[in-house]
Amino acid sequence: MNKAIHKGYIRLGVLIILLGIVAGAFGAHFIENKFGERASQIFETASRYQIYHGFGIIILGLLWNDANQQYLRRSKWLFIGGILCFSGSLYLLAIKSLIGSFTKVIGPVTPVGGLLFIIGWLVLLLSLKRV
Repeated sequence: MNKAIHKGYIRLGVLIILLGIVAGAFGAHFIENKFGERASQIFETASRYQIYHGFGIIILGLLWNDANQQYLRRSKWLFIGGILCFSGSLYLLAIKSLIGSFTKVIGPVTPVGGLLFIIGWLVLLLSLKRV
């Protein structure tokens, strides 16, 4: 039985994971030395959630033939939006001394990213109804 997968989603997920690992290493070695332990912890959280959702996108690609593809597409975009909002805002908050008062705008974006992650997983769950 030949199962169809979406290689583009798998490649995207792997790229997101790769960049998350690079960011995590950068945070562990540079951020802590330059901005302190708390900044390093924030950076690590951003990296971890980026990696989790890279795996989520890989899962979408693996489910391509067995789930509602329209819902899988929506989940992908929700995960990407979550990575940009949640992880992206945390990366910036970790280096807030460089960006100054701009963090007042960034701070509220983090929970929006978390909400996008949650909705993305719910949409993935809904995509499996026909399985």
